[in-house]
Amino acid sequence: MNNGTHASVETALRHYKEGLGVFTQKLPSVAERFNAFTEACFAEGALSKKEKQLIALGISLTTQDEYCTIYHAKGCLDEGASEQEILEACAVAAAFGGGAAMSQAVTLVQECLRELRTTH
Repeated sequence: MNNGTHASVETALRHYKEGLGVFTQKLPSVAERFNAFTEACFAEGALSKKEKQLIALGISLTTQDEYCTIYHAKGCLDEGASEQEILEACAVAAAFGGGAAMSQAVTLVQECLRELRTTH
């Protein structure tokens, strides 16, 4: 996905899940604790699950983490975020992350919306 060669969004999600599976087999106690921690962080609370996914998408864009951008774009859709909400979260990320975040918002996030919206 780097260097201008974007794999499909579904392929990237599959690679992430496969890698996580291998990691979990090799370090199960670490993976289990990490998963429990992130599940607690993304649980419904004062912020909704959708709001938390939108925040995570913005952070992913700002830190230039393509796998997390794809994962959280999907999470936003899974939690019922509209395209407008997702794009506004991208705009806020661009306000902090500048052109680097904006470039991912107008390419990778748009690609995620195109590919993943058809499955929701």
